[in-house]
Parts: sequence; structure tokens; C-alpha cells
Amino acid sequence: MYTILDIETTGGKYNEEGITEIAAYKYDGHEIVDQLITLVNPERPIQPFVVNLTGINSGMLKNAPKFHEIAKRLVEMTENSIIVAHNSSFDYRILKTEFRRLGFDYVRETLCTVQLSKKLIPGLDSYSLGKLCKTLGIPVSSRHRAEGDAAATVKLFKLLIDKDHEKTIIKSAIKQGIDREIAPKLQLILDGLPSELGTFYLHKENREIIYMGKGSNIKKTVNKLFLKTSKKAVSLQKLLDTVTYELSGNELIGDLKYQNEIQLHIPKFNFHRVKKVTPIIFSNSNLLIIDKGRTINEKSAVLIENDVLLGYCFVDLEYQINSIEILKSLISPLENNLQNRFIVKNHLQKKNVERIIRF
Repeated sequence: MYTILDIETTGGKYNEEGITEIAAYKYDGHEIVDQLITLVNPERPIQPFVVNLTGINSGMLKNAPKFHEIAKRLVEMTENSIIVAHNSSFDYRILKTEFRRLGFDYVRETLCTVQLSKKLIPGLDSYSLGKLCKTLGIPVSSRHRAEGDAAATVKLFKLLIDKDHEKTIIKSAIKQGIDREIAPKLQLILDGLPSELGTFYLHKENREIIYMGKGSNIKKTVNKLFLKTSKKAVSLQKLLDTVTYELSGNELIGDLKYQNEIQLHIPKFNFHRVKKVTPIIFSNSNLLIIDKGRTINEKSAVLIENDVLLGYCFVDLEYQINSIEILKSLISPLENNLQNRFIVKNHLQKKNVERIIRF
């Protein structure tokens, strides 16, 4: 579970700043499940340059709640949750400072989308939120206001999760120490899985991925795995601590993700045999394959340029599809190998997709 947030402050001397606005979205890795958006009375002056930057002035905050009035809500909202922010060291420091003034030691794990972006989208000129969103085609409303910046960070974080083939983000979010004495442990795990198409990952207590699979119904597929009684299946069930998953929206993306990640992680309990395939030639050297995404408003895109399979991504705006440069920045890269090319070619021959754009 993640709490993606943005904070606006009064400015001023280090550790003497106060919060003027906060927006926080609780995100379970797939959708927003809770949110808090409010102005805050900092009980101290706002620096003039901050007023010019954010548009927030003291008059606007006169009747806003003070921090101690929202503190309990923030504690409850971020409990058992990782705080995610663009330059999280700043937002987390401000929160700790405010809680320290109340005599409360506030401790949470954090993830920084600046550092994640540098790792997962290397080579950009700037990693400021505004320029990063412009490069990636992420719309930002009310720049330098908490709600607008937090909402943009949510979209950025979703994109980073898609690009994170090594599962750095998911592994960091897995809470260790699930009570292994609970009798219906496997049933509890099943209860948290969706009946949708996607890829799933079985983890040991140390977060290592020991098995991964895919299916049109994740819950049903994992349930079948739990019902197996072979020696290998029983060993897997004993080691199992957590199951995470990623929705893929359609079979093509699911097959590509599975092919790509099983070679990356080489899970202990998977038997993966690479099929021998002949060289694949696409009908056109430049193809954009558009199909349904993980939600109603989202689309998936697979990009082939100059006869090279570049990768896939998810988009929710038509102008992202219409700009090859934006698509390239959103792409989760794939190897242009025979297996991946075969998956795409085979899918196009046997299945329907929403659109194929030749350019």
C-alpha cells in the first residue's frame, strides 16, 4: 500500500516551515482507495516568493484546519503504507517536523519518484515534476498546488510501476512478518486477488520471487496452484509468504510481460522452456498495436519501429498515441528477440485488436 502525496509550505528557515496545503492519495498498486486534500493553517507567515509561486496567501488559510486537527487522519491514512512523493526527502521531513512539534515520532518508509524516474527512465535532461510530466505526456493541472502535483505524481508512479521489470517497487512494498500461524493462510491470500487477466508473483518471506504465472482470471489460476498436492507444489506453498499481481488488460501484454520477466527473475519453481521459432517478419516495418488497457479509459500500445520491437505501454490520452516521441518515453522496453516477435506476430494472426496504426 502506498500514500502518494504532495505538500506546500510557508517557506522560511530549514525545519521552521509550516504546511499550507496537503494532498494525499492512498493507492493499493491498482487504484485509489482513499484521499485527503486540504488547506492547512500553518500558524506562521508565508514567504512572499511562496505566495507568488503557489497563489496561497494567509487570508485563504484563516479558517483552514491546523495541522493538529488533521494529524490523526494522516497517521491512520499512512499506517502500514509507504509514502511516495516527488523528492520524498522534502515532504517526509516536513511531515516529521510537524509531528515532532506535537510530540509524536512519525516514522514511515518512503519512495522517491525522482530517484525511481532516474533509474527507470534514464537520460532525460530534467527530472523536475513539470518537465518530466511534459516529456511523458502526463497532464498537470494547478501546478505548484498540492492536489494537482499529487495527482500528477500518482500518474507518474503508475507508469514507473509498469516500467519496473525488476519489481523494485513491489518488493519494497511487501510487508514482512505475515502471521504464518493463521490456518487459512492461502485463503486469505486468495481473498486479496482479482478475478481479472494479468500476471502474478509468489514471494518468499525475504521478498524473493519464487514463482510467477499468468491467466485470464488471476484468482482462479492461483487457486488451482494452491489445490495441487505434488511434492513441488507443497514445497512452494510452505515457502509462500505473499502474492502480488499486475493487471495486463489483454492477452498480448500479459504474454509479453510473462516472457520478459520470467527470463529476468528466473523463479525457482518455474520451468521455462524457450521455444524454437523461425525469424519473424511483420506486415509493416512501423506498427502501433492499440488494444484495451486495464481500465475502461486506458489503452495499451505495442510499438514496432523500423522493424524493431521496442516495447509496450499503457496510455489514457489520445494525444499520447498520436505522438511517437511521447510513446517512446512511456515504453516499457522489450528485447527485439525471436520469442517476443513471435508472441506479437502469433497474437495478430489469431486474435483481434482494437487498432493497428501503420506509419
